[in-house]
Amino acid sequence: MKYKLKDNNLDKLIELAQHGDLEALEEIIKRQQKTVFATLYYLNAKPDEIMDLTQEILFKVAKNIKKLKNPRTFKSWLNQIIMNQFYDTLRKKQKSVKKVCLDSTEDNKATFEIPDFASNPYQKIADRELEKAIKSSIFKLPDPFKTAIIMRELQGLSYEEIARATNCNIGTVKSRIARARLKLQEYLKPYIS
Repeated sequence: MKYKLKDNNLDKLIELAQHGDLEALEEIIKRQQKTVFATLYYLNAKPDEIMDLTQEILFKVAKNIKKLKNPRTFKSWLNQIIMNQFYDTLRKKQKSVKKVCLDSTEDNKATFEIPDFASNPYQKIADRELEKAIKSSIFKLPDPFKTAIIMRELQGLSYEEIARATNCNIGTVKSRIARARLKLQEYLKPYIS
């Protein structure tokens, strides 16, 4: 009897994938790719690298899923892979020689757009402006605040999971998130008044 993968919760899919079920693994990847992409979007200022990083991270998830001991810790485990890959890439960039592409200009930046047929053009412009303001505001945050707020708000990790992933205590995590929220409110005041 063929089971429906989409009806399974994440823990069950992980268990199936760990026992060699490639369709379950594919379903996990489909479910997590938006989370990985969104996290990288808010961590990385260069959209042209996000797709490559997303693929590398999802490949590592697929390759190492059998090593995950407890399916309930999947989100923390995934987050650790995201953060490690992101910071590894940053370190490699700092060691390599910077290159300039003569074809690219400041006006010719690649953007990723997902069509939204439900909103009108004015709403789309306002949404884009707000999205840029939010992203810009997140970039202004100190790294510990940025990491904590992204893990909490974008990835939906609990305070305990964030504390484990960042190797600090829960009180520090709560403080960082609270301070990040206050800073974001301050930065976004012109947009949310």
